[in-house]
Amino acid sequence: MTNIQQIAQTLREHSTVCEELLGLVMREKKAWQAPDAPPSLELYQAKRALLPRLNQSLDQIKSCRGVWQKMTPQDRAQNSEIGALLQQTQNLILKIIVLDRENEQVLLRRGLGPTAQKTPVNRQQQPHFVAELYRRKHF
Repeated sequence: MTNIQQIAQTLREHSTVCEELLGLVMREKKAWQAPDAPPSLELYQAKRALLPRLNQSLDQIKSCRGVWQKMTPQDRAQNSEIGALLQQTQNLILKIIVLDRENEQVLLRRGLGPTAQKTPVNRQQQPHFVAELYRRKHF
């Protein structure tokens, strides 16, 4: 298998993993649209099961990146399939990010997000709260 064929195959495999992840994120979005039912544990486990495959795919992409960058610009220009596969994969990743961000917002609106991301009560007071306390104590 030539370097170009190997890169194309790796990109196709990565695209497949991204499509699976997109499907899971879309299922999660649909589950969050239900008024009172959060996504199932099965969906969470499916996402966790996909993570090792995604990491492996990313490692393969990284190795192909070095091969691609070492090629001459003429060789890269002759292989438009790679550019199309890269664009397809980037589009999938952007869709995943947007949907996942929407799912996260729903999660936070329902009060189910991590407490570290919530604003502490004291921080919501006036901007010069500490300065005012200091003024009261020392004068």
